Order: sequence, then structure tokens, then C-alpha cells
Amino acid sequence: MDHPHTQNPERTAEYLARMAARGAELRQQLQQILTTPQDFTWEVGCGHGHFLTAYAQAHPDQICIGIDLAAERIARAERKRTRASLPNLFFIQAEATLFVDVIPAHARISRLFVLFPDPWPKSRHHKHRVMQTGFLTQAAARAADTCELYFRTDYRPYFEDTNALIQSHPAWQHAATPWPFEYETVFQTRAAEIHSLIARRIATVTPS
Repeated sequence: MDHPHTQNPERTAEYLARMAARGAELRQQLQQILTTPQDFTWEVGCGHGHFLTAYAQAHPDQICIGIDLAAERIARAERKRTRASLPNLFFIQAEATLFVDVIPAHARISRLFVLFPDPWPKSRHHKHRVMQTGFLTQAAARAADTCELYFRTDYRPYFEDTNALIQSHPAWQHAATPWPFEYETVFQTRAAEIHSLIARRIATVTPS
């Protein structure tokens, strides 16, 4: 099925203009946060910021950035950041693939958390899931060689699909390392079951 914007040239142009403007805005935000060559921890779908705020408090030496699509969630997360007075924590309203596109060249993802993302259970909606081959490829291109990805879901089919994606992807491999930081959000405590996996970026080899 065609994207709705491709059916109307005027709407397509407007859409592309909005995306370009948003990309420029995001690029500027990240350049202000990541001012020097450095790694950062990234949470995709940070919600109200419960997990990343606790993580940033426990890891004051790490720059932590959480993104979410919903402005209301980012606003609530920002209030938590302000109350906790955490200079190493930032929340940004952004879509994951656009965010990756504008990460400064001197910055690298060191840890990537994707916790309880929308599972989009119907097959025809799987294209909306964040955990897809294209996203993994994008993230790997901006990741440090030691980067680890932490995925957690309460929906077993999504876990199994993501597990298969990692197994078949050339830039990621499963890792047997411990889960780096536990903080039970209200959502997690209510989950009937939890499935987690850790993947490590396959280090690139520079020809001698």
C-alpha cells in the first residue's frame, strides 16, 4: 500500500518540508547536548521518564537521552528531570529513526534501551514496531563498538520476533551479560510476564 503522502504531491512536499525542519531542530538540540566526542545512553520510548531518571541518577558520569513521540510524556519526564536536578539527563520529543539520522558525527550510542515498546500485535501493523531490521542497521551505524542493546517486553511474540531479528542481523549478536540496571516502573510491576534480551554491537574491524 502506498504511503498516504505519495498519493498527493502537495501533501508529499508539505510532509517532506516538516520532516526536514524537524530534523534540523533535532540536530541543533543534539549538538547542544553532545558538544564533544562522547558516548551516550539512549532510551527509545521513554514514556514518563521513570526508568531513565533513575538510571541517570545512578550513572552521573553518563549522558542519558530519552525520546518519545508524545509531547505530554516528554513534558512529564522533563518535570522529573527538573525535580531530580540531573544535568546528565535529557528528554526529547522525537521519532527513533529521525533521531538516529541527526546524531552528531562525533557522538556514539554506548547503551540502547528499548523497554516495553508498543508490540503492535496484528501482523499488518508489525511495520510500526520500532524493532525492525532497518532500525537495527541505523542504530549500529551510530553505535560504539562496545554498545549493548537492552530489549524488554511483556509480549512473547514480540520477544521471539526480536530475538530472530538479532540472530539474523550482521551488526548485532546476542550477549550473555547481566542486565545493567533494574528499576521497576508501575507498568513493569503490572506485567504478567517479562521477556528480556541483550545484544552487543559486532565491532567493526579497520583494515590494517
